[in-house]
Amino acid sequence: MEVALNLQLMFRSSKMQSDMSPKKGQRVALAPLIEGPSPESYEEQTHKKENSWNMVRGWVKGQLERSPISLLGYKRSDLRLLLGVLGCPLAPVGVTNDSLPRLSGHDLSIESSSAQYIVHQYIAATGCGKLQNVIKSSYVMGTVRMVATECETASKVTKRNSSFKAAESGCFVLWQMMPDMWSVEMVVGGSKVCAGSNGKIVWRHIPWLGSHAAKGPVRPLRRALQGLDPRSIASMFASARCVGEKRIGDEDCFILKLAANPSTLANRSDGPAEIIKHVFFGYFGQRTGLLVFMEDSHLTRIQTAGSDAVYWETTIETSIEDYRCVDGVMIAHAGRSVVTLFRFGEVPMSHTKTTMEESWTIDDVVFNVPGLSMDSFIPPADIIRS
Repeated sequence: MEVALNLQLMFRSSKMQSDMSPKKGQRVALAPLIEGPSPESYEEQTHKKENSWNMVRGWVKGQLERSPISLLGYKRSDLRLLLGVLGCPLAPVGVTNDSLPRLSGHDLSIESSSAQYIVHQYIAATGCGKLQNVIKSSYVMGTVRMVATECETASKVTKRNSSFKAAESGCFVLWQMMPDMWSVEMVVGGSKVCAGSNGKIVWRHIPWLGSHAAKGPVRPLRRALQGLDPRSIASMFASARCVGEKRIGDEDCFILKLAANPSTLANRSDGPAEIIKHVFFGYFGQRTGLLVFMEDSHLTRIQTAGSDAVYWETTIETSIEDYRCVDGVMIAHAGRSVVTLFRFGEVPMSHTKTTMEESWTIDDVVFNVPGLSMDSFIPPADIIRS
């Protein structure tokens, strides 16, 4: 009952728009969306008017000065780290169109044609092909639990019990309108984050940083690809390559690989931050045809004037489980993600590695949501003005 009440009170799109709109006459300079840890300093010494990369520098400094024990203590700053990394990550590439891919072996490599065949097996297994012209929108509600389980420095490793008492619990709702409009709101530990796309702009709003627009092409929300949106999964992996096989749990899987191309990475880079790579792997069961596991790796190089280069590598591994039929479509209803946030640089013995976990369950799925329209995906006012 408490979770349901929180959802009713917190997840109201109209209130979200008004809360995030600045006061009349106020102009807000927007910084780019940073895909990774919250860049605000743990000690909150960064002034709000400083740009995002000054915030990154303050956050890094705070990381080095704090002990592993304090990093894993559940203060407000630690919740920000969890939400910054696990809340609203994006896929490396976009979904090009609203139609499902067709088999085309003409002028394709063996790896690409094999991937297309595997994707069509997935379309058949999920049943989304039969309903591609019927389903226009969707709504998903679920619960999450997040916890930081380990922090490692050059001199010490600190582990934390990942039990229910140690985790931060929360809930989320996700609305989608095909093919590339979506909106997600999440409340965890009393803090709310939200993100969305109107098909032209991808944005995120978090209370301690405000609203940020993502650079580069429009991309889907990674959370939707965790078995919640079979049509987007099929469309995205249509351009993948089959790179091998691997056993996941008790099922042999085909591995499909996607990678953001250099021009996309360049468009997403900003100022002193250069995105070096973003690769994505999907593991499709040979027996079931379903997506059962996925992993992606995101590497960014940050170098500000007068300082050494710092690298951030974020790796997310997600197991996808409990597929159930909803109106003829197979939707995953549970899963678990393990995130490794690795920071290293040119200074010897300066690395840090933080491990986080998230478990999630889906409580409700609805297709063709009554009353949902393009107006439901309008970005915050400051994003539009920018």
